[in-house]
Amino acid sequence: MPNIAHTYYPQTGRLVILGAGESGVGAAILGKDKGFDVFVSDMGAIADTYKATLEKEGISFEEGQHTKESVINADLVVKSPGIPEKAPLIKELRGLGLPIISEIEFAAQYTDAKLLCITGSNGKTTSTLLTYHILKNAGLNVGLAGNIGNSFALQVAREQHDAYVLEISSFMLDDMYHFRADVAVILNITPDHLDRYDYKMENYVASKFRMVQNQRPTDYFIYCKDDPETMAALEKHPTAAMHLPFTQEGIVDTGAYLDDEKNLNILIPNREAFIMNIEELSLQGKHNVYNNMASGLVAKAQELRNQTMKESMGSFVNVEHRLEHVACIGGVNYINDSKATNVNSVWYALESFSTDIVLIMGGVDKGNDYEMLKDLVKSKVKAIICIGKDTGRIHEAFEDDTDVIVNSASMSDAVQIASHLAKKGDTVLLSPACASFDWFKNYEDRGDKFKEAVMTL
Repeated sequence: MPNIAHTYYPQTGRLVILGAGESGVGAAILGKDKGFDVFVSDMGAIADTYKATLEKEGISFEEGQHTKESVINADLVVKSPGIPEKAPLIKELRGLGLPIISEIEFAAQYTDAKLLCITGSNGKTTSTLLTYHILKNAGLNVGLAGNIGNSFALQVAREQHDAYVLEISSFMLDDMYHFRADVAVILNITPDHLDRYDYKMENYVASKFRMVQNQRPTDYFIYCKDDPETMAALEKHPTAAMHLPFTQEGIVDTGAYLDDEKNLNILIPNREAFIMNIEELSLQGKHNVYNNMASGLVAKAQELRNQTMKESMGSFVNVEHRLEHVACIGGVNYINDSKATNVNSVWYALESFSTDIVLIMGGVDKGNDYEMLKDLVKSKVKAIICIGKDTGRIHEAFEDDTDVIVNSASMSDAVQIASHLAKKGDTVLLSPACASFDWFKNYEDRGDKFKEAVMTL
């Protein structure tokens, strides 16, 4: 059985795709293969590679505009997660009563594969890649999609896997209604993207908990028992699925926990118990123990062998730009954490290192509350080097917590200053807490510039 009954949405007629990125083009190809009359519309310029794909597939499209007459005659609309609900066109389409869904919702209609879905404010990319790594190493025919990898819809159309590991953002979840996750993971919930949720935390939490909607008693819900927002929301958002909590602050009979010997224990009814010392994990740091717990629970729910899990959890290499070790120069470790675009991500990064830290941070401030970082900055950070335009609030937040706060003129300048301030045994950490769009194209560009600057030292 596919993960959504076909009767919920039209199965023929005109399919309009809004947004021609990875998810949009994938949805267009799947729609074409299923017999829809497909039209793709993007307000911006369509990347050459995607344009070439649409032309090759014979799919009609437009760029630089949404022509109203070509969009409102849809039978079904698949929307890019980047388009907000408040956009005038979306409001008009809603007013016409047209179904507007995400690529994930659309594609799930056409597969009976197991859907292993991971969300969270932090750690979801690492956990998704780690889970995929474990399942792939175990010999499963598994796809990687969602916020990462190739389009889910494209893989459903042209590849056909037995299972998919999907990284799901809150923006995707907002346009998912009948979708059902065989395994739903919520890693944590901390303030992020609140501008899309009327600046109300409860709206953002409700979006994350759409992960568990439609789950059945044979499904699994994996969540962090140590995360206050998640725990507070459990009663409001019930699920029939088996609960598998993970914790580093106690012991659970079912789920995952850390014992006094620093062994990670995974216990699921009717499965062999899994035990692995955290020193054997390839990913170190408290937050990565959580990521391994979540991924390990997904793997054990799929009845993977302990030896396979241990080998994979001991050999995984983390994603680029997330606590990525760049180099050790003169006894100083340089760490690229450019993907840390919110305060909570920086908290995780600072928590990961025990040495003196020279912290490079700043960029486009999204209304950050730096209060949660103050204790860690006071105890671990010897200097802060600001990058980007919004440096004033960083100075205000930490002027009493560290000896040195200086501005830089470029990433190269920031790295040069850091190299002079850092001594043997220190860590230079790029963990910005901010968006990158003032000085850089995106967080990848920011991380690449950091790595280039480090390698020229």
